[in-house]
Amino acid sequence: MAGSESGTPVIIEAALNGATSPEDNPEVPHTSAALVDDALRCLAAGASVIHTHAPRVDVDVPGAVALYLEHFEPILAARPDALVYPTVVFRNPIEERVGHIPLLVERCGLRIGLMEPGSANIVATADDGLPRDTDHVYTNSPRAIRYMAQQCEGLGIGASMVIFEPGFLRHARVYERAGRLPRGTFMRLTLCGERSYRGGPHVDLLCGLPARPWALDAYLRMLEGSAAAWAVSVVSGDVFEHGVARHALERGGHLRLGLEDWAGDTRPSNVELVERAVALAREVGRPVASCAEAARILDLPPR
Repeated sequence: MAGSESGTPVIIEAALNGATSPEDNPEVPHTSAALVDDALRCLAAGASVIHTHAPRVDVDVPGAVALYLEHFEPILAARPDALVYPTVVFRNPIEERVGHIPLLVERCGLRIGLMEPGSANIVATADDGLPRDTDHVYTNSPRAIRYMAQQCEGLGIGASMVIFEPGFLRHARVYERAGRLPRGTFMRLTLCGERSYRGGPHVDLLCGLPARPWALDAYLRMLEGSAAAWAVSVVSGDVFEHGVARHALERGGHLRLGLEDWAGDTRPSNVELVERAVALAREVGRPVASCAEAARILDLPPR
């Protein structure tokens, strides 16, 4: 697996906002100006990849492009080496969901796109303790997955790939064995925490494997023989808890963290989480990747 050498520099990805609201954590950036400031501070602290959600989700493709450019362009003007990428537009069909990607490649030189290789019941608990009563399923059909892979291939950009369930990884390995995994794929092995900003017994993500080192090991067994770079993340929890982040670093992996994912006991800033990751990497004896080093490790095309 890529990154299996203990001396490989650690790529630190900071996911700045997502669906986290200022009520959940007052440190979360929720405007374009705040995203620019937070991204630049995270880059200065040691992050090399920045992931954001547009400040509004109820937009079409042109609206999403405009909102992403509002913060991507100033970030890249200050740090042309930075690796930034968006999330999907929350619309169907798949042509609209990722329709902003080629426009961002054209307008700001985007180097990382999206490939989400599976579907899952991503749902939180309700007040009665059961999963919420909803018809929503996080869905990526096989055709949609193929479309995202072909889009990244055609544009010559990398693919950020979330792995929410083992089936996601099985699907991705088929692409890899067929030689069709996009160049620059960065797999995010996502473990699911058992917490919620709502407190009490609530859980915000009832899917996937739990946030424990043995669960990461299960994914790594499935990745044996793969050349893809991978990072661990913990959604609805704390990536540092139970030694998950340390275990990933000791296994040669990278780290994804940030207020999009965080639901720990404290209310840190994104910069504080990046600084903690940098300190842990140094403690484990691994250097932290610069943006240029991260692009080399991921084998990304030049901007």
